[in-house]
Amino acid sequence: MTKSPATNKHVQKKKKGSTGASFDNLELFLLHLPTTIWYLIFCYAPMFGVVIAFKNYKPKPGKSFLWALINNSKWAGFDNFKFLFKSSYFETMIKTTVLYNIVFIILGIVIPVTLAVLFNELYSKKLAKTCQTMMFLPHFLSWVVISYFVYAFLATDQGLVNNTIRSMTGATENHNWYRDVNFWMYFLVFLNVWKGMGYNMVVYMASISGIDAELYEAALIDGATKSQQVRYITLPLLRPVISIMFIMAVGSIFRSDFGLFYQATRNSGALVSVTQTIDVYVYKALLEQSNVNLSSAAAFLQSVVGCITIVAANLVVKKIDPEAGLF
Repeated sequence: MTKSPATNKHVQKKKKGSTGASFDNLELFLLHLPTTIWYLIFCYAPMFGVVIAFKNYKPKPGKSFLWALINNSKWAGFDNFKFLFKSSYFETMIKTTVLYNIVFIILGIVIPVTLAVLFNELYSKKLAKTCQTMMFLPHFLSWVVISYFVYAFLATDQGLVNNTIRSMTGATENHNWYRDVNFWMYFLVFLNVWKGMGYNMVVYMASISGIDAELYEAALIDGATKSQQVRYITLPLLRPVISIMFIMAVGSIFRSDFGLFYQATRNSGALVSVTQTIDVYVYKALLEQSNVNLSSAAAFLQSVVGCITIVAANLVVKKIDPEAGLF
């Protein structure tokens, strides 16, 4: 039985359609291939090194890292984790790391969301873009550069702050800001918010720009004020993005920004009570003992705790709002 001309045309169109779909899939595959390779090399391949946390790693001259790890390093079990738990600073660094991160998470959501809403309401879009760019610039500065800026303001001898205080009050003694624990307790929060709020604000502004303008027009026709539009339209539609940012931030609650707590404070010994986080303690321990096993154990512990906190935060968020979870 021969096929009709109409049937043959239908089969040919179907073959062309499948070929086109395969070509589109090939384009998408090639598009994401560089990113996939980057993650495989720099994110997944180094995960093999997690075994260092459970070994007494000893390098050997003339041998590769893998050879030394497999043949020249004995299993240490959980001995590498004991230096954290037995440290006299254990309670201080846990409390400092967690409490600061709680404050950073709260302010890292409230302030950028508020700024994003305010900038979105500016009539002059050119002014909004200018302010947005100025607030985004600190994100690209390293903590080394910022530490020199801070030192220019707070230096004991020729710092701008001390010079201003002397000229205005006639004081003869300079204040040593790098020994003032109460000042740095709040100044560290300010530096973290100042450096990071521009990036988070851009994320929220991008989400606000995706909200349907007809919702605001309908609310305006119904007589809703700006505050009511923000309360009943903007914030509810931003809730999924806020939830994702919150969950991701909670995952780093046992990590700290090393540059903020070590470099910005210029490693002042008088500020140990407010700067001794887990990452700073591990770095100092490496300088004294030169033991890579200790840093690997601390990093592994932070990763495990971070994974647990992300899952827990996601469960809590989904319990409150089933559609706002990360996964």
